[in-house]
Amino acid sequence: MERSIFAALLGGIVAIAALGGLAFVWGPPGSQPPPPSSRVVGEWRLLEPVTYENISIFPVVSSNSQDTSAFLTLEEGLATGEVIVRESGSETMVRGRDGRIIYVPQYNTGARVNQLVLINRSRRPLLLLAGELVSGGKQDRVIGKDRIVPIAAPPLPLDVFCVEHGRWTGASQQFAAANTIVHPSVRERAAVDQKQEEVWDAVRGGTTAKVAPSAPAPVLLPRMSAQSIQGAIDTNGRTEAYEKIYVSRAIGVPIDDFVEEVQRRFAVATSGLKDERVVGVVVAYGGEVAWSDIFASGDLFDHYWNKLLRSYTIEALARPTYRAVASRDNAAEFLRHLNGHITEETDPGVYRWREITEGRLTQIELDALQPKTITLHRLLLHRTS
Repeated sequence: MERSIFAALLGGIVAIAALGGLAFVWGPPGSQPPPPSSRVVGEWRLLEPVTYENISIFPVVSSNSQDTSAFLTLEEGLATGEVIVRESGSETMVRGRDGRIIYVPQYNTGARVNQLVLINRSRRPLLLLAGELVSGGKQDRVIGKDRIVPIAAPPLPLDVFCVEHGRWTGASQQFAAANTIVHPSVRERAAVDQKQEEVWDAVRGGTTAKVAPSAPAPVLLPRMSAQSIQGAIDTNGRTEAYEKIYVSRAIGVPIDDFVEEVQRRFAVATSGLKDERVVGVVVAYGGEVAWSDIFASGDLFDHYWNKLLRSYTIEALARPTYRAVASRDNAAEFLRHLNGHITEETDPGVYRWREITEGRLTQIELDALQPKTITLHRLLLHRTS
């Protein structure tokens, strides 16, 4: 009798322990386990990759999309005239007492390759992303760093990098929206290395990624070679203009077809979401996870997505292609917070820029500090150098 009672009690304890184990795995009563096609990391959920040729794009979704409508993008600001970008040195922009912009000629000075002047005339803070291209002036340039330009700020000396080696003329001092973000190899050189010569080298070479000597031979030859890029430069009168090389058909590779197919597959893969928005992507070339862009909101991601996709495509066409597909576990590594050397820059009450380096990984975050602190953009990349 005592043995049976003891056995019953023991069985109850085991059952309770088992139930406790289930509760630990699946969470509180009523919750559902993550779908088998996803990987949850913090506030983000990583979906299965969208694959095509040598590229894999893992959608990053979240149910915590922030309200980012208070921020103006560079493309919107330049298109409406609320943002003005001019060459630095030939004249100075100042804001009069009534708020109007006054142009003051500067004598014995000249335009500078790596600096422009920007003024935000809108009633919204302006968001700038490293790699965004502005066209015009004496040369096309790309923004060097993520940052926010506040409302009613004085004219801002803006650090930039030239992506049009060979031209230093222009009838107009003003710049226009280019609707382009340069591809990852060029963007890395501008945002991380911050060296003009290396930016030019990345424009000329297509990609800065190298294949390790021990790597298997590529199944397909690169479709965008340094020779084809040089041919596009020669066709363009030796002006190494980024847009004329990579946006036109001068490069001789099917960029538009590639973009359209990935876009179609991505739309299908993300069409069934409920109470979640796509807020970013993790990008792999062959089996190598290389890059991620994540935003505070689905609206911000939607605004930049077409430009980002084209930039990822250019990189894919320039890199050696392999049949391998990156694993979701390796992609999930790009969602974790790095532990390493930290560099910060802050404009009090406006934004905080932070770079974290861990081995060959670099994470760059841009936090808006008003009206509340949110991370507007997070970039994580595997450096090619």
